[in-house]
Amino acid sequence: MVIDKKKIITNICYTELVYGRINKKLKVHYSKNEIEELIFNLLKNTSEIDYSRVGKNYYITNIAKNIRVTVNSNTYRVITVDRLKEETL
Repeated sequence: MVIDKKKIITNICYTELVYGRINKKLKVHYSKNEIEELIFNLLKNTSEIDYSRVGKNYYITNIAKNIRVTVNSNTYRVITVDRLKEETL
């Protein structure tokens, strides 16, 4: 299955709850704009090779930044962002 990176970046969206979840998971205190900029840059700078789809979600893994972004494949909503664990690398 071919993943359309450009379509994901173009359609990415957020719920109010996800901003708090991202700050909590990454242990940061970013504004909504800072979070959106972070996600946009991660998606843009991550190779399509590191985009995968499992079930109803896309997983975008940026090893350089040690972050994985989970996006719903139907709505393109960001679900969560996780720091990668050593065994994931």
